[in-house]
Amino acid sequence: MRLDFDIIKHWIKPDTRVLDLGCGDGTLLALLKESDNIEPLGIEIDSDAITSCIAKDIPVIEQDLNYKLSNFETGSFDFVIMTQSLQTLNSPHIVLDEMLRIGKESIITFPNFGHWRARLHLITKGTMPVSKDLPFAWYETPNIHFCTVNDFEALCKEKGLRILNRTIVNRRNSPGLLAKQWPNMFGMTALYHISR
Repeated sequence: MRLDFDIIKHWIKPDTRVLDLGCGDGTLLALLKESDNIEPLGIEIDSDAITSCIAKDIPVIEQDLNYKLSNFETGSFDFVIMTQSLQTLNSPHIVLDEMLRIGKESIITFPNFGHWRARLHLITKGTMPVSKDLPFAWYETPNIHFCTVNDFEALCKEKGLRILNRTIVNRRNSPGLLAKQWPNMFGMTALYHISR
């Protein structure tokens, strides 16, 4: 199981309604449904991923997150999750507002573009990094809003959001000492559990 899924699993309370924005193939929702008896709903745009959700018996809606989520009532979910998608959105700050309108709490994960390897690549090569974690060239990447840990926390402060939990993991997908001490420099992936 992916470490971020394991961390998210510990933040989600059993017997709750969970909406997963950009749910992919439904693996996280299936895990939560099986172990914590959550009532899941996914939103996805990729047709193959939607088919995988259906095969896993995960209800899913085909919808583009770049457009309003006004089809969901305020407070209709206990948790709204978005993993590894924040940086791909046209207006991530607006989607963040919508997540906290729809759900009482939200969980967001994203790649930390402030990681030292990305910085070193820019300094030494003068080009946008391409790696196992960031496998796309700049002209074809789905990542359009590069975000660091510091950027996200500044946005939360600006919006008056509460950070309930934060875990920053390193390249080995573990919350190592350096990632804990200097998250913006040594964290590869950031996981946040937030509320109003």
